[in-house]
Amino acid sequence: MELSRLIRFNHLNHLRLFLSAATIASLFLPVAGCSKKEQSKGQVPVTEVVAVTVQPQTVPAVFPFVAQIQSSHQVDVMARVNGFLEKISYQEGEPVKQGQVLFLLDKKPFVAAVNAARAAVDIRKSQLFTAKASLDRIKPLADQNAASKSDLDNAIGNFKTAEAGLQQDQANLDKALLDLSYTTITSPVSGVASQALIREGGYIAAGSSSAKLTYVAKLDPAWVDFSVSQNEQAKMRQAVDNGEIVGPKENRFTVELELSDGRRYPLAGVVNFADPSFNKDTGTYLVRAEISNPKGVLRPGMFVKAYLKGATRPNALTVPQRAVQQTSNGHVVFVANDKGLAEVRPVVVGEWVEQDWIINKGLKAGDRVIVDGFMKLAPGAPVKLVTPEELKKSAQSAAVK
Repeated sequence: MELSRLIRFNHLNHLRLFLSAATIASLFLPVAGCSKKEQSKGQVPVTEVVAVTVQPQTVPAVFPFVAQIQSSHQVDVMARVNGFLEKISYQEGEPVKQGQVLFLLDKKPFVAAVNAARAAVDIRKSQLFTAKASLDRIKPLADQNAASKSDLDNAIGNFKTAEAGLQQDQANLDKALLDLSYTTITSPVSGVASQALIREGGYIAAGSSSAKLTYVAKLDPAWVDFSVSQNEQAKMRQAVDNGEIVGPKENRFTVELELSDGRRYPLAGVVNFADPSFNKDTGTYLVRAEISNPKGVLRPGMFVKAYLKGATRPNALTVPQRAVQQTSNGHVVFVANDKGLAEVRPVVVGEWVEQDWIINKGLKAGDRVIVDGFMKLAPGAPVKLVTPEELKKSAQSAAVK
């Protein structure tokens, strides 16, 4: 009896031990399976990307400015004589030629003045003729003592008086003819004429505000005016001193224009003037360029964007614009480091050069900047560098699957 109980007791203990071992094994087996599963999930797949190797190169240095178009020769059309405006002889706002009649004043008073001055000249000529004839008679007699010295002096005096009077009246006639010519007002230059400030029938007083009738602005060539601030000039000068910018030969800068609708003006201008002193009110100095305007596209007063060109940046680092991302903390790029991992690199950008962006800080020569495929990347993700064709083929294969 005791023996059977002992055998049964040992059997139960062995069973409990077996169940305990099985239970423990069953507990550990799922954990081991889960670990393998999690491990497989933790393996980040390699992302194919396209990168460019950054190398220093010489690129154009372009400086944008807000500019305004001005006429290269704008002239106010002024009345030189008093009178009533009889006719406006041009289409306001339209092109006019040099010498084209713009305004006509009432000529009748001036014609009368010319006739009166001409009559005075004729009278003086008659007086001069009489005085000369008298002098010619008396002079031989005075030489023979047949006439008194006083008679000769009077004859000479009358002749000189008549001669001076003729000169004065001739000058009055010339003045009257000049005033008559001023009643026909022509354009001093070829260009576009503005609106008339005085209408027909209005009285014009020379030398007063009413004497200004309109203005004519020459369109070809046009001037492009823009201002450079004191800070901008200081930065440019420092960049030149540091060798970051090299100026053009003979300091010949050019200007290209962008119109308000985004179109580029097809012709380039040349800087022909820079004010040597700063404007004390604005803290800027004026720079002016001359640009050809044969079709009259550029009109005085237009605002445009001017790109100052001619200088270069040696040893500049550039990357395609699409590689640069803007964040709340600034601009960044993805770089493929030596370990084959994606690295986020903060950068300081400069100006655009065609399709590239100049990088002032954050990159060095030899860095491999990712330009395609970075949208799926996270910092530290493994990457594989491929060509653009290989990346395109992979994307097409993934789309088919």
